[in-house]
Amino acid sequence: MHPQNIVILGTGGTIAGRAASASDNIGYTAAQVGVEELLAAIPALAQAGTVLTEQVAQVDSKDMTFAVWAKLAARVSHYLAQPDIQGIVITHGTDTLEETAFFLQALLAPAKPVVLTCAMRPATALVPDGPQNLLDAVAVARHAGAHGVVAVCAGVIHGAADVQKVHTYKLDPFSSGDAGPIGYVEEGQLRLLRSWPQAEAGRAQAAAKSIAGLAGAVPRVEIIMNHAGAGGAIVQALQARGVQGLVVAGTGNGSLHHELQAALLKAQADGVKVIRASRCAAGRVLPTPADTIPDSEGLSPVKARVSLILQLLA
Repeated sequence: MHPQNIVILGTGGTIAGRAASASDNIGYTAAQVGVEELLAAIPALAQAGTVLTEQVAQVDSKDMTFAVWAKLAARVSHYLAQPDIQGIVITHGTDTLEETAFFLQALLAPAKPVVLTCAMRPATALVPDGPQNLLDAVAVARHAGAHGVVAVCAGVIHGAADVQKVHTYKLDPFSSGDAGPIGYVEEGQLRLLRSWPQAEAGRAQAAAKSIAGLAGAVPRVEIIMNHAGAGGAIVQALQARGVQGLVVAGTGNGSLHHELQAALLKAQADGVKVIRASRCAAGRVLPTPADTIPDSEGLSPVKARVSLILQLLA
């Protein structure tokens, strides 16, 4: 086979959504169009070399589950191991894209590009954004030297560790915060600003052995938020339900209401793993010697949750 093959894995999302009217950009049903049908609507992709497709899942990404992640990771790992595959593109909803990207990077740290792409408008829109995003994602997957898990949307390339959805509606809803984007896709060409996510050769093969067990009993890790008047009742309720890990989205530099902090410290003493992140969209929690709850090491609350699940699985 030609050494330049690209695999496109479909998981659903708005990019595969349908609405009753071409003028309706929000009243659609996500995850309706198959990945092969998506590609058929983009003739330019047919001229871009061999593209293989597989429908891994068909979900609205608000409903993403760990079981789908495990299946997706297994398929990504399978294709990464094929010498004739240059890169992988994953179509995904925008809502939890940052979590899936971080999960795949943390688990696989691939030495080939794994590119998540998406859309903010359904496939039936008068001017859908999905086709261009998919073309751009394939351009990134074909770029010599590209590696690691990235997200591509509205011509911007974001690293898995940094990408966050920061807008509810606009076509460019993602930000990489303080880190800034990896680069841009301009008419099929890449303009890079910084390095690709760190890749580790052979990591995928090692991870493949553990992926099979991921779909079993997954540790329960929940996110709670600090706010004015935050109490400890929610922590106690989650403990009663057998929670194994808690990520708290603190205010500012991870600060916590004293009642919530007391409940978290008790949970920590009882064996629950507790991590302190920030609800701020930018910046990171800076630790101090007086800290009683460990910080998230720069991760957002949702990514800290993914990291903690993987830690507890290990």
